[in-house]
Amino acid sequence: MADRVLRVGFVGAGENTRRRHIPGLRGVAGVELAGVVNRTAESTARVAQDFGIAKQYPRWQDLVADDQIDAVVVGTWPNLHSEVTCAALAAGKHVLCEARMARDVAEARAMMAASQAHPDKIAMLVPSPFGLECDTEVDLLLFRNFIGDLREIVVIGADDQFQDYTRYLHWRQDAAISGVNVLTLGILHETLSRWVPQPTRLFAQTQTFEPVRPNPVDSGDLPVTVPDSVQVLTQYASGARGIYHFSGTTLLGPGKQIHLYGSLGTIKILFGEHDRVFVGRKVDTELREITVPPEKLGGWRVEAEFVAAIRGEGPVRRTDFAAGLQYMEFTEAVSTSARDGMPVNLPQSDEACPVA
Repeated sequence: MADRVLRVGFVGAGENTRRRHIPGLRGVAGVELAGVVNRTAESTARVAQDFGIAKQYPRWQDLVADDQIDAVVVGTWPNLHSEVTCAALAAGKHVLCEARMARDVAEARAMMAASQAHPDKIAMLVPSPFGLECDTEVDLLLFRNFIGDLREIVVIGADDQFQDYTRYLHWRQDAAISGVNVLTLGILHETLSRWVPQPTRLFAQTQTFEPVRPNPVDSGDLPVTVPDSVQVLTQYASGARGIYHFSGTTLLGPGKQIHLYGSLGTIKILFGEHDRVFVGRKVDTELREITVPPEKLGGWRVEAEFVAAIRGEGPVRRTDFAAGLQYMEFTEAVSTSARDGMPVNLPQSDEACPVA
């Protein structure tokens, strides 16, 4: 594969595909943007014209079946991730699938099984962009025991993106499309999982403050089937405890943050245009911001790493299907706990159920 052109096809070409994946793949030598299929023939034609993609397809199944396509980028909404991914792997294609992995754990497990059935094909998920810049530095601080024994974790994703109830129903508010994940719960949990083991038990509550939103394609309203707000309490094998707060209706909210509190010190990460890392220990009177050295500064290399993995130049670091299945199990456990009003143990069995 390294000595010939890698021909990539796109199933779905939304904002992230246009803004990141297409330019990222264009920047890798020996990669051809070979085909595209979007939700409509008109949008497919626009993408092909805008980015000089050679071939258009009427159905995603036709692109996946084309022997002239080596790798498939799945940029659809989550409701198609599992079906397209499994079909592409079965057809002998490498797959880069947009996050979130799938709608639920059953679909994620199907994707995992498909990847295991085709171990010669690269199966990669688009990773959480949060923490990519500071990942190495935070890892090093934890390795050096900067905070001592981990005691408490705080994960926050609270803003006002869905505060305006007159706006059309967003796909992220429709469980049939989005699945059991809530807001940025899964993506920030994925970031945290780079630094902290998975919780062993959780208890969650959710709330939907406005039950309907205007229909984006017709008159009238549609039900909101994904909560506006979620709070989660987590327990860890080490004895540490965690609190998650996610909301799409928090006016002037704190945005996205992760805090790690230990017996000796604290690490606080704020996510925005760039990652900002604040640290402090017992001798300090307040947290101080640190600068990640250039040699440790990470960033977005998703498309280049996908191609490198296909060419045998390195493994998938961020994010393989096993890591994706972990965050899917977490988000489904949150949904189950909130629905049943009961704590849930992790990891879950194939037939997950709440525990007393």
